[in-house]
Amino acid sequence: MTNQKRVCIILGTRPEAIKLAPVIQVFQNSPDFDLQVILTGQHREMVEQVMQLFNLKADHNLEIMQPQQSLSDITCRSLRGLEALFHEKKPDLVIVQGDTTTAFGATLAAFYQKIPVGHVEAGLRTDDLFNPFPEEANRRLISQLIQLHFAPTTLAVENLQRSGVLGEIHLTGNTVIDALLNVAATQPACDVPGLNWDSNRTLLATVHRRENWGEPLQAIAQGFLQILDKFSDTALLLPLHRNPTVREPLQALLGNHPRIFLTEPLDYAELVGAIGRSHFLLTDSGGLQEEAPSLGKPVLVLRDTTERPEAVTAGTAKLVGTTSENIVAAATELLSNPKAYEAMANAINPFGDGHAAEHILQIVKNYLQVS
Repeated sequence: MTNQKRVCIILGTRPEAIKLAPVIQVFQNSPDFDLQVILTGQHREMVEQVMQLFNLKADHNLEIMQPQQSLSDITCRSLRGLEALFHEKKPDLVIVQGDTTTAFGATLAAFYQKIPVGHVEAGLRTDDLFNPFPEEANRRLISQLIQLHFAPTTLAVENLQRSGVLGEIHLTGNTVIDALLNVAATQPACDVPGLNWDSNRTLLATVHRRENWGEPLQAIAQGFLQILDKFSDTALLLPLHRNPTVREPLQALLGNHPRIFLTEPLDYAELVGAIGRSHFLLTDSGGLQEEAPSLGKPVLVLRDTTERPEAVTAGTAKLVGTTSENIVAAATELLSNPKAYEAMANAINPFGDGHAAEHILQIVKNYLQVS
């Protein structure tokens, strides 16, 4: 169609791929748009897994990933690569997601060419510029440059209004719920050698954030060990991040425990399967705070702050920090107090109904004056 509007969707990391997959699908299925999917390559294998799961293909890949890449490296290579692509493709709109360095670089590259930007999962805040780092700064900088804010919750809307942003603010729900429910409907398996989901209460853990590197990571690992020592019927599944700064200390501290299962990163279908079969989650991941409640699983957040306080307010998640004592105390309550567990497991997820991508498509149609 000659009157199609061209939209470029930019992603670089696995969380972006998961949360943008439903958006890519609805735009691909619309005859009103010429969609271009562009990977920066900030993550490589983990993004490819998600693309394959959702049967998606990229139109371009900047392949910026390098060993031990710094934030400056990612920013500069994304900015230069996208500058050239945007100049060639001349999109009517660029869509980014979240708070990654890829999202910030893409927003800046579009701004320099006066291309409007839509921001999926806009309005998250901790009000601590260095926690999480660099995500809090990224999302604040992005929000000042864009034209369409797709806010997942009413609190995110309020955050954007307080920030004095200039773009249109729309409440859409979070696209991660779209993706999660799509995959969960297939009842995916998560087979881990030696792990019997039926004989143990299995706790699913993930740790990767920069602010938890070093001493906090050591304390988190000690907390895990103490939980397993205290409850002999528990096991721990911990998919390891690929970054050696995270992976190597966890392997050293936890690798020899008979009820701890350290694995390579799970693909998204396996992760959804693991969430569904786990007893509860211990994580510093933002996305899992949104996803697990949709499957009725409590979340203990291994951070001192969260940009998703809606989960804490709703009772689906609890902020426990990174000290061994606090982690063990919170886990003990869930493992020994059925009423406390049920209260969290049955709380209502505040992050949407699984139709966020459809809302975003309609908002973009209105903005670009597509019939």
